[in-house]
Amino acid sequence: MNHLLKLSIISFLSLNLNAQTDQKIYDIIDAVSSDRIEKDVQTLVNFGTRNTFSDTVSETRGIGAARRWIKKEFESISKACQNCLNVFYQKDFVTKEGNNRVPHDAWVVNVVAVQKGTKYPNSYIIMSGDIDSRGSDTMDFTVDAPGANDNASGMAGTIEAARVLSKYKFESSIIYVGLSGEEQGLFGGGGLAAYAKDKGWDIIGIFNNDMIGNIEGVDSVIDNRTFRIFSEPVPPTETDRERQMRRFYGGEVDGISRQLARYVHKNTQTYMPEMNPMMVYRLDRFGRGGHHRPFNDLGFAGIRIMEAHENYTQQHQDIRTENGINYGDTFEHVNFPYAEKLTAVNAINMASLASAPPPPKTVSIGGVVEASAKLKWDKVEGAKGYKIYWRDTTSPTWDHSRYVGDLDEFTLTGIVIDNSYFGVASVGKDGYESVVVFPNSIIRN
Repeated sequence: MNHLLKLSIISFLSLNLNAQTDQKIYDIIDAVSSDRIEKDVQTLVNFGTRNTFSDTVSETRGIGAARRWIKKEFESISKACQNCLNVFYQKDFVTKEGNNRVPHDAWVVNVVAVQKGTKYPNSYIIMSGDIDSRGSDTMDFTVDAPGANDNASGMAGTIEAARVLSKYKFESSIIYVGLSGEEQGLFGGGGLAAYAKDKGWDIIGIFNNDMIGNIEGVDSVIDNRTFRIFSEPVPPTETDRERQMRRFYGGEVDGISRQLARYVHKNTQTYMPEMNPMMVYRLDRFGRGGHHRPFNDLGFAGIRIMEAHENYTQQHQDIRTENGINYGDTFEHVNFPYAEKLTAVNAINMASLASAPPPPKTVSIGGVVEASAKLKWDKVEGAKGYKIYWRDTTSPTWDHSRYVGDLDEFTLTGIVIDNSYFGVASVGKDGYESVVVFPNSIIRN
């Protein structure tokens, strides 16, 4: 065998093995603690209510006490990693006028912790949980609203991910954030998304964690393995030209948020095969919304990660008993081993994305009336190679791939372009891959 060819094969095998067997990712899974998540959920529940418009002065009750505690937790985590986190409040003022879910004017305050990347500091992957809670009437900001699962579970998971990932260094930046004002109109997400746009942040994607602790649904199904990944098909910011191109070249389910969902699906199956990631082809639950949507609205990739089986008697409910049914989002309904698993799902995907080079900006495709598919792409600083993915047009996942090395174009001979969809991902020196980029340009024959 040719010596150079042999070295190339060894390098290729090593690259692909590293991508699937990096011990660091397994260590991250093992480091996530259900006990710490349970303790944090209990602390958040003990604030009585975290309604966005509740008390901001008390040290023991209300949204003010809750966000100050979250900030102190992030600062404590930062101290343990030699001040590796930049912790701050990001806030916007909302008024009662024109907002039918706002009982009085108030500051909507997010708690942000930024772990800067070593190589791509302006590229960010974000994990969010919601700070706020509510009772049956979102305008009632004094009633007890423990919000144990909705959404102390997601907030506690975000804090726990910060504890685990802050012990590592990554090439891209990671943000851990508690968002406020979700129940009144996604104010916190809207404020941070606008802040990111204004600062020129290159957002890889946001993982919105909203309810990650319930395993027994209102449909009586009990499932501690399945979780949902909601993603919209294409960005709402697409241009008329992009829309027109989709008519002729496809891509109706291949927007940036859908590619982020596929990444999480594939990476979870690789490292946590006991879990059952369920991609849902919808922005959010039917007719409902979450804090990833304001990011989508500005053209950023964003998905919602959450439990598969909801119990509506425990959501947006005053604590009470009616007709033998106990209503209320209380502590005893949260399954902490399950919350631990979904926290680990977030952590390993953020770690993988933050360890990978950026994706190609431009991917071009051609091959009309030929028995082949041609792809070209812009090379990315830091990428050691590129991987072409393809799938049947009806398949939800990227089912086939070929690593092609440090090239900027390649022809897949014998694969008819009409029958498949294609994409390209950057691959780093340790085998970590970027999100797949669907072709956004055409090669004219």
